[in-house]
Amino acid sequence: MPPTLASLVHHSALKLTVRAGEDRLDVPVRWAHVSELADPVPYMEGGELLLVTALKLDAENPETMRRYVRRLVGAGVVGLGFAVGVNYEEIPEALVDAAAAEGLPLLEVPRRTPFLAISKAVSAAIAADQYRAVTAGFAAQRELTKQALTDGPEGLLTALASQVDGWAALYDASGAVVATAPEWAGRRAARLTADVERLRDRPAPASSVVGGPENEDRVELHTLGTGRRARAALAVGTAAALGTAERYAVHSAIALLTLTTERSRSLQAAEQRVGAAVLRMLLAGEPDHARAVAGDLYGGLLDAPFRVIVTEAASVSAARVVDTGARAAVTKASAAALAAATGANGDPLGALTEIVESAAARAGEAVLVVPEGEGETARLVVLAADGGAAVAACAEYAAALEAARSDAVPEQSGADEDELVVGLSAPAGPIAAAAAYKQAEQALSVARRRGRVLVEHEQLAAGSVLPLLADDAVKAFADGLLRALHEHDATGRGDLVASLRAWLSRHGQWDAAAADLGVHRHTLRYRMRRVEEILGRSLDDADVRMELWLALKATSPE
Repeated sequence: MPPTLASLVHHSALKLTVRAGEDRLDVPVRWAHVSELADPVPYMEGGELLLVTALKLDAENPETMRRYVRRLVGAGVVGLGFAVGVNYEEIPEALVDAAAAEGLPLLEVPRRTPFLAISKAVSAAIAADQYRAVTAGFAAQRELTKQALTDGPEGLLTALASQVDGWAALYDASGAVVATAPEWAGRRAARLTADVERLRDRPAPASSVVGGPENEDRVELHTLGTGRRARAALAVGTAAALGTAERYAVHSAIALLTLTTERSRSLQAAEQRVGAAVLRMLLAGEPDHARAVAGDLYGGLLDAPFRVIVTEAASVSAARVVDTGARAAVTKASAAALAAATGANGDPLGALTEIVESAAARAGEAVLVVPEGEGETARLVVLAADGGAAVAACAEYAAALEAARSDAVPEQSGADEDELVVGLSAPAGPIAAAAAYKQAEQALSVARRRGRVLVEHEQLAAGSVLPLLADDAVKAFADGLLRALHEHDATGRGDLVASLRAWLSRHGQWDAAAADLGVHRHTLRYRMRRVEEILGRSLDDADVRMELWLALKATSPE
């Protein structure tokens, strides 16, 4: 602890006597300062023990002393030391009364005790306190390092909570709680998620203090990581502000947690190269070689069914279908929702990578994330455990984006670059990885054309092929195929298009189709011969009937 007035009074060599303010001697002393000025307040910072001989003070004037003492108390002076036997043989009663009235501790300094001795005593006590704090800080650093090496971040948090006599929590990049110590702090840490998200959006390194409600703890939040964006955050809750030793412990914990959570760029690049090699081998039909290369890093992922996720930015998808005019309208409101949720600052693929990897890390799952291409052709390929946290996080992310989009008014300028299009394969094993990749690409293509954020391949088989006909190229083909029939009908010489639709819908049953049209079956037969003549194609050909039916569906106003 820093020196207090009480410790100075009990210092045997100083021989100080308390003349007023006996109940306030436990106040810390920041420094001992000598001043004979009539008004030393402009030179005070607060927390000082002021030493005087009253050389320039009218110490016997009650009104002067009341003003003098009141000024000292207002400036934060914690005590007044008065040397007797110099200008006054004893402390004047006017000063004693004024100090007692304001509650300012007044110490009588005997003539044989020089002010220098008091200053030295205060300085030595402050130095000793700082040394104890530094020593305790180094000891805490050793203990935190030991726990980090033996028990990982969880052990480090336990040691840190003990050092600060409070609690500690670790958050991942998404703001989710990863670990807490003690366990009861989990609920308290979860209530700070919004504060962590706000801190994460600030340039790193960043920190803030969260003052809890009345009778609740004081919490410090610190970002972790060496890059522009934080990779994690640390929360430390205590009953009061941290002391010097506790501050050393927190700074040590920040450094150690940064080392454990911030992987080097070279290591990340190496893991990505391994992941890319594993993916290439799987797609080439070499699952055994892929398993051997994956090793412990991705090997567990290949031991159970997995899903393949292929995703790209919506702007890329829009560019790929711009010639067909089938771009999905994406709103600024939904892009803003995405940016608020991820802080990705225009990097949707990076945001999804962060979300998927964080979810997998929390669940203890292996996940393979491989970037493909650059710039406008960039996409992301993910292999994640079927039914696992990574796939669920991707689906939740897409659902939130879809909801934000549906709540806003669409703009007509095309896709916003901050959005994603995602294709998800059916569950597969290493042998069927190539097929799963193809499924994900097909689902991505459908999502792109339908203006959806995410489409699962399993939904394609369960749904209808008709929504796929919305493509402008299909409509152009349909218009061209049926144009001659529409031109014929426009002259009023018969309703060939409606007759063809009725006949095809009744699978070529003449009586039923004629009844639907309200005409004789011979009339319908004549019309179908005219269709064949005009189109130059036979309705006996199943492929022709299929093309005509799809053309009718593609151009149907319903």
